[in-house]
Amino acid sequence: MKDRSEVIFGNRINSKAYKKALRSKKKYYKKFGDDSNADYAAVIQKNAYIGDALGVNNVLIGDLKQNAHFNEADKDFLEFDRQKGIIVGNIRMGFGHYRISMAMASAAKAMGYIPYWMDLNSYGQTTCTKVIGAQNDLYSLGSRMSKNPVFNKLVWEPMNYEGFRALSYNSSDQKNAEIMAAVYKNIPKDIPVIGTHVWPAQAAIHAGMKYVVNAIPDNWPMALHLSEGSVHTIQCHNSYMGYRILNGMDKKNVCKAMPASDLVYTGHYIDHELVSNIEADCKARIDRKKNKRPMRFLLTIGGAGAQKEIFAAIIKFLMPYIKENKAVLYINVGDYKNVWDSLVEQIPQMKKYSTQHFDDWDETYEFAGKALCNDCEINGIHGFWHSNIFEAVYCTNLLMRSCDVLVTKPSELAFYPVPKLFIKRVGKHEMWGAIHSAEAGDGTLECRDIPHTLQMMDLFLNDDILLYDMCKNIMDNKRIGLYDGAYKVVELAMGLKSKN
Repeated sequence: MKDRSEVIFGNRINSKAYKKALRSKKKYYKKFGDDSNADYAAVIQKNAYIGDALGVNNVLIGDLKQNAHFNEADKDFLEFDRQKGIIVGNIRMGFGHYRISMAMASAAKAMGYIPYWMDLNSYGQTTCTKVIGAQNDLYSLGSRMSKNPVFNKLVWEPMNYEGFRALSYNSSDQKNAEIMAAVYKNIPKDIPVIGTHVWPAQAAIHAGMKYVVNAIPDNWPMALHLSEGSVHTIQCHNSYMGYRILNGMDKKNVCKAMPASDLVYTGHYIDHELVSNIEADCKARIDRKKNKRPMRFLLTIGGAGAQKEIFAAIIKFLMPYIKENKAVLYINVGDYKNVWDSLVEQIPQMKKYSTQHFDDWDETYEFAGKALCNDCEINGIHGFWHSNIFEAVYCTNLLMRSCDVLVTKPSELAFYPVPKLFIKRVGKHEMWGAIHSAEAGDGTLECRDIPHTLQMMDLFLNDDILLYDMCKNIMDNKRIGLYDGAYKVVELAMGLKSKN
């Protein structure tokens, strides 16, 4: 079998980088154990949280009690559907890859397929999960440390922009992904796989899965996202050429190009529920603005805390508008309740106007539905926290439909069909999300400091044109298929199988 760490799309990796990749794999085996010959059983169980909404079933591997998503109350295990089944391979690293996976699952369900949720970071006994957990801890630490401007300038941004861009980085990743292949051992090899992070795609290829699509999340071309042997999909035309010629991935050297059949433009990866309701949701936003009803802002806050100061400044800015019933604030802190507690401690006046929607999914779902009703008034601040990761992530998707403006860093949410205000990025690669959104007309430029962020808040509140224009562009973008990426990825993955 070809060593995908030594030659990547015909580009030979230098011996120093290849030896480093070999050492990386050896180090992880020494630290976490070699389970490459383990015979982990694979079973299917309905997802207890998004199973009904998105038709999702969990793939459980090995010892069930060491599976993060195992539901002890439900002992009804299912069989793999070899005709309609499709695996959505992912990892928990922040919320982004989960959110893209939910979009794929939603599209698959809408198209009549059965999505299987395979989270490689949930199989506690496996070396695969231990390696991913160690890498995730490092990334989270770097994200938190990026608040330090010196560390951010000298370490974090260069690593996220140029370090991950190098083919030599992909060489080490490919060797580490060989460790992860064991979890696929008893998965039927003819079930298509969509990887929403490169590791599930790489591991699937190493394990001999026949039909693998690697859904690339970012639009800054980086070798980090390469999984040779799979079909790569991208959300933006502006990154196509960068991936096709592996631009800058071997410093100034000209790389051999990726074959045309290995790279496909699809458009944005968006949930069926959001795409199918774009016109109705944009019309509701325009109507609220015209009728001078409170403007609704949705803040999505991660647990790393890298941007907590920005969100605190936004909340303080909005408090007078909230008191006068000119603005409404949704705050989703995901599964990090400490973030909400910290904000309330820092801004005590929030308490008087806040309604907490904490760890009650039925109540959150009911609120999200009520907020879509044209005759229902929503006021004040609404805080959302859910201890379960599925609910924590999907909560934003539910609230997105009824909000007027999504306030977020330019990560995976940059591609969603809702007016967006972009705050400062975390990692330089994210800046291209804001650039693309601004060009598509559905989001602002990246506001890289608090004064510019608040200036944009003021424009949304007191200027009609900005919101109207973004809503019009979102509806126009839908008509040309910009937000159809998830459907096309599913179609592509199932099409690979039907061709054979």
